[in-house]
Amino acid sequence: MAISRILVADDEESIRWVLSKALKKQGYDVDVAEDGKQARNKMQEHRYDLAILDIKMPGASGLEILKFIREEYPATLVVIMTAEATMENAVAAMKNGAYDYLTKPFDLSALDAIIFKATKAAEVTEQIDQLKSEIQSHYSFGRSIIGNSQTMQTVYKTLGRVAGSDVTVLITGESGTGKELIARAIHMNSPRLGKPFIALNCAAIPRELLENELFGHERGAFTGATERKAGKFEQAEGGTLFLDEIGDMPLELQAKLLRVLQEKEVTRTGGQQTIKVNVRIVAATNQNMAQQVETKTFREDLYYRLNVVPISLPALRERRDDIPALVDFFLQKARQDFGIDAIECSRQALQLLKGHHWPGNVRELENTIKRAALLCPNHVLTAADFPDLGIKEGSLPNEDSLEALVCRKLESSLAQMDLSEMNNLYEMVLHQIERPLINIVLQKARCNQVRAAEILGINRNTLRKKISTLNIDVKRNNGG
Repeated sequence: MAISRILVADDEESIRWVLSKALKKQGYDVDVAEDGKQARNKMQEHRYDLAILDIKMPGASGLEILKFIREEYPATLVVIMTAEATMENAVAAMKNGAYDYLTKPFDLSALDAIIFKATKAAEVTEQIDQLKSEIQSHYSFGRSIIGNSQTMQTVYKTLGRVAGSDVTVLITGESGTGKELIARAIHMNSPRLGKPFIALNCAAIPRELLENELFGHERGAFTGATERKAGKFEQAEGGTLFLDEIGDMPLELQAKLLRVLQEKEVTRTGGQQTIKVNVRIVAATNQNMAQQVETKTFREDLYYRLNVVPISLPALRERRDDIPALVDFFLQKARQDFGIDAIECSRQALQLLKGHHWPGNVRELENTIKRAALLCPNHVLTAADFPDLGIKEGSLPNEDSLEALVCRKLESSLAQMDLSEMNNLYEMVLHQIERPLINIVLQKARCNQVRAAEILGINRNTLRKKISTLNIDVKRNNGG
C-alpha cells in the first residue's frame, strides 16, 4: 500500500505551509490542522495513510492525538515532530505507537527518508495482512473442517467462541476424527496467527526423550548433548503448542508440565536459568481422561488445568450425513494432488460409504477415497471400487428401509447424549420403540388383544404385561 494522503498538524503556520507545499510537490494529497482539536476532527472526516503531528499543540497534544489514532485508526502511521530532543519525548512517542519522530528544525530529506521507510513498512504490513487473510480463509471452519451435522455445528460454535482468546482447550475424540485440524483452525483464527504452531505427539516419543523434546537441554547435560537445544515450549514462543495424545504422558512428566503451565516458565535439562514462555496450550486425547483421573493414571490438577474449554469431536459413524460432503472434498483434493480427471461417486457407492462403520473415522475415509480415485477405471466410483468394505454391488440395503430409518434416527439421538453417563440405554430404547409399536398394532387389530399378539408374534399374557408396564390406554386405541 503506497502512502497517498497525509495529515500535517502543527500550530506554527510556517511549518504547515512548508510541509504542505513540499509534500504536494511530491504528489501527495495533504491536509493541514492548526491544533489538536482540528487534527482529531480531520481524522474523523477522512482516511489518512500518514499523520505528521507536532508534540505540543493547543487543544490536544501530539501524544494525545497519537493515542486517539492508535485506538481508532490503527492503520494510520504517525510521525511526531518535537522541538525538544529529549529522551522523554522520544520514549513517549515510540512507546505510544509512533512510527518515528523528527526533531525541529529538520531537513526535508529526513522527512522524505521516513516517508520512504513508512511506505515500505505499509507495503509489508499489507502483504502480511493479505497472507493472514488467505491462511484464515484456508483454515476457516467452513473450508478446513467439513460437515453440517448438528454435532459439528456445536463444534463450530465453540471454536468461534474460543479462537480469539488464550484459553486452554482440550480436544477429545477417537483417532482420525481431526483433532489436530481443529487445533490448527483455533491457532489460525487467533491473534497468534503469524507465530509458530508446534505439534508434539506425546504417544509417539519414548518417555525418556519426551521431557527433552518439551523443555530442551543445555550443552553437556548428558552424553551426546554437544550443543544447546530449545524445547517445544521455546520453539512455540508467542504461538500455540499442540500436545497430541496428552493422555499418554508419563505421570512424572505431568508434574513438570503442570508447573510450566502455572509459572509460565521452563528450565532446560542440565540448566539452572528459568526461561519465561508465552505459549497457548491446546491438548488432545483419544482416551477417557475423567476415567484416567479416577484410576490415578493422570493427574487431576493437570486435567482441570487443560480442560478449561472441552471440545468433543464425534466419530464419523455418528455424523453419517456429512459423508457425502467429505467424499466430494476428498475427490476434489485427489484431483488436485494427483492430476486425475474429474471423478464422481455413484448413489449406490455413497450409500455403501454411509453404511460403513469407519473405525478409522475421517482419516480412514480420506485414504479410502484417495485409493479408489487413483485406481478407478472410469469417471464414476461404484460400490465395486470399495472391495475392502466387504459389500458387493447389488447387496446394499435399501436406504429407505425401516432398518435404515431407525438406524439414522438412533444415530442422531445418541449423538446428543453423553453415553459415558448411561447405564440403561438398551432398556430405554426398547421402551421408546415398544410403546408406539404396540399402540399401532392395537389400533390395527381394533383392540383385539388376541389378534394383536398374533401380529406381534408374542404370547397374549406377554402382551398384557407390556400393556400394563408401558401404561398403554387400550380404550383410547379403540376410539373409546
